[in-house]
Amino acid sequence: MAKPRPGKKDLDAYTIRGTTKVVRAGDCVLMRPSDTGKPPYVARIEKIESDNRNNIKVRVRWYYRPEESIGGRRQFHGAKELFLSDHYDVQSAHTIEGKCTVHSFKNYTKLENVGAEDYYCRFEYKAATGGFTPDRVAVYCKCEMPYNPDDLMVQCEGYHPACVGMTIEEAKKLDRFVCSECSSDDDVKKPLTAFSASPAADGKVEPKRRKR
Repeated sequence: MAKPRPGKKDLDAYTIRGTTKVVRAGDCVLMRPSDTGKPPYVARIEKIESDNRNNIKVRVRWYYRPEESIGGRRQFHGAKELFLSDHYDVQSAHTIEGKCTVHSFKNYTKLENVGAEDYYCRFEYKAATGGFTPDRVAVYCKCEMPYNPDDLMVQCEGYHPACVGMTIEEAKKLDRFVCSECSSDDDVKKPLTAFSASPAADGKVEPKRRKR
């Protein structure tokens, strides 16, 4: 009688091919897309395992870029913004290109220098419906848009220079700016109202498939 073939084995870590970088469950990684003209996909590793042929697979939870979501990129989405989706997948560990860091929105805004591997996430995203959690976010400035960390803002980061009749160069020269609606001793950014993060979705839409 033939012996049963050994099953899958969980691994604690994996060394990225061609590097000395080690990844573990919970780490965020850059993964090679099938289309070389596209930026790498970003995912969070949930599990690492090998089969009886020593093929190493990773179970991942995908981050989506705004342009990959239903409704697409919107004005307040930052260049390094990602959405943590409910889209899970199993991929070959060999498609991992490198490690990256996905910060909380609050921690990202405190970075003095943003590196190529720095991203941030403030929403969870339902790939099938286009829904976001949280669904509503505070807005700022006279234009009443959510905060985009890529945009320079004045008066405790409360106003876009263009929205108060200033150029970016003029705003950078200011020691302090107080508009007619702000008190001189107000040092706190004031949310005006709430903005819906989820675009209107007509029924369910199939999540995008990520091919390797």
